Amino acid sequence: MIKNFKSRYFEDYQINEEINHSVPRTISDGDVSIYLSTTGSRFPLNYSIEFSKSLGFKKTPIDDILLFHLVFGRTVPDLSLNAIANLGYAGVIFHQPSYVGDTVDASSKIIGLKENSNGKTGTVYVKSVGKNQRGETILTYYRWLMMRKKKEGMIPSFKNTVPELPKQVLTSDFILPKNFNIKNWSASISGSDFYFDDYKEGEEIDHLDGQTIEEAEHQIATRLYQNNARVHFNQHIEKTGRFGKRIIYGGYIISLARAISCNGLANTFKISAIHSGKHSAPTFSGDTIYAWSKILKKEKINDTIGTMIIRTLASKNNSEMRFPESNNLSDNIVLDLEYSVLIPIIK
Repeated sequence: MIKNFKSRYFEDYQINEEINHSVPRTISDGDVSIYLSTTGSRFPLNYSIEFSKSLGFKKTPIDDILLFHLVFGRTVPDLSLNAIANLGYAGVIFHQPSYVGDTVDASSKIIGLKENSNGKTGTVYVKSVGKNQRGETILTYYRWLMMRKKKEGMIPSFKNTVPELPKQVLTSDFILPKNFNIKNWSASISGSDFYFDDYKEGEEIDHLDGQTIEEAEHQIATRLYQNNARVHFNQHIEKTGRFGKRIIYGGYIISLARAISCNGLANTFKISAIHSGKHSAPTFSGDTIYAWSKILKKEKINDTIGTMIIRTLASKNNSEMRFPESNNLSDNIVLDLEYSVLIPIIK
């Protein structure tokens, strides 16, 4: 009896199929430390327990993007092991914070399947749900990925099903921190005294700081999430693949872009939603990542908290800040991310 698991190919998925992913993950202090060591993130809410408690949290919540990766990692063996590329995200909602000691589990539903014209690959659309040990939903998101076929050629009588994905998460769907004590927010702790009223719609921010990715860094980060997709690790195979070497997990670029954005957006203490995300070009070890952001929209949620929709672009090996149209990205742009953050309103 064959006992090893070769994962799935495009032909193995069915519309409306539901998959309960294996290996729940209990979050540890070590996870937080490794995430910090591979990103350099400086958002104080996620790294100062005294600051977090003073704001009304029971303890330090883990970084929102780390939570995303831990949920994402549950899904990889069933969805991404034989994938060529993760193409994008939509409708990502962070429902509530997670803490060290919480256990993360995930399930997914196949909501779309489309054959690609080359006859070698197809696109799989999924909705994934992350829950904690109490069965509470902590994260939901849509994503689509390019999947290898078992057999080349178009499938007879196959009908493409392309779902309509949410273009934007509504502000009414945002989950605000409970018992949030804005009076204890401190510019001296965050390192910035720029708050909601200090930003303007249309404003562009160059985050300046570049990070060069070493081979070991992206592999350690990706293993942290238990993302075992072969394109990130198996040089023996990938040396004869499309690029001749391993590609970097696109989620790691999201982490770097968010970490780099602290220089200019230090008081954006929480990501509420990711409206859309596109990995527009591959990244490899040795590439240097830069990031810049544009404030697309501002909205007051209440007297103490505002939200901003931000478009952040990550660039490799090019620090020139430019905001092209989303469908006309230059080759150096490796990530186009549109998301909403919470930021204090302080008069």
